[in-house]
Amino acid sequence: MTVVTGRSQKGADVIHQHPTISLIETELEPGGFSIYIGGTDAARDVGILREHNISIVVNCAVNLDINYVSDPNEPAEGEKCAHGTGPFRIFKLGLVDGPGNPEYMMLAGYFLLDGAIRQELPEKRSYPQRARGNVLVHCRGGRSRSPALVALYLHLNRPDRFPDLDSALTHVREKRALHPDEWFSAPKPMLVDAARRAADVVHGMNARDAPGATRAGRDSH
Repeated sequence: MTVVTGRSQKGADVIHQHPTISLIETELEPGGFSIYIGGTDAARDVGILREHNISIVVNCAVNLDINYVSDPNEPAEGEKCAHGTGPFRIFKLGLVDGPGNPEYMMLAGYFLLDGAIRQELPEKRSYPQRARGNVLVHCRGGRSRSPALVALYLHLNRPDRFPDLDSALTHVREKRALHPDEWFSAPKPMLVDAARRAADVVHGMNARDAPGATRAGRDSH
C-alpha cells in the first residue's frame, strides 16, 4: 500500500492510500498482455513484478532511478557504475510532475510505451529478456504521470472501449483507486492537457495515413 499526503481541492490536508500495484486493463494487443500502474514501491520490488508476470517497465519519473542490474557485465568500481542486464526490459521517459515538460514530451511517451510493447528483440545472447509478458508503467507515487500516460495509451489503442481521453482517465483513476477528492490533481492538469494534445496529434497522423485520406489532404493544399 502506497500512502500519499496532499491537499484536497478545498485546501485541507488529506492522506490517501493507493494499492502498491494496480491492474488497469487486460487482453491488450499484441499478445493479450495486461497493463499495470504503480509507484516506487511496486517498481523496486522484483518479487511483485515477477508475481504479476511483468516483462516491461516504463518509468515516467525524471526524479527516480532504480538499479535493476542483476547480472553485471562489470561491477561498480570507484566512480564507475555497474552495467549489465536485469530481469526486465526497462524504458525511461522522465516527465516532470507539473510544468516544465516540453510540448511534445507526452507524445514521445506514448510512442515510447507503444514501441516498447511492439518491439521484437533478436535471438542473441546480448538480448536476454526476449519473453513477452505484462507491462508496468510507474512514477514516484503512481497517481499523476503514469496514469496520464496509460490513459493516453488506452484511448489511442482501445478506442472501442475508450472513445475519448476522459473515459480512459476515469477508468484509470477508478482502477488505480484514486479518491475522487484527488482527481483534480491526479493526474496534474498540465499532464492531462499534454495527453489531450498528444491524442490530437496521433488522431491527425492516423487520419492523414488512412486509405484515400492522404491524397485528398494533399490535393486540398
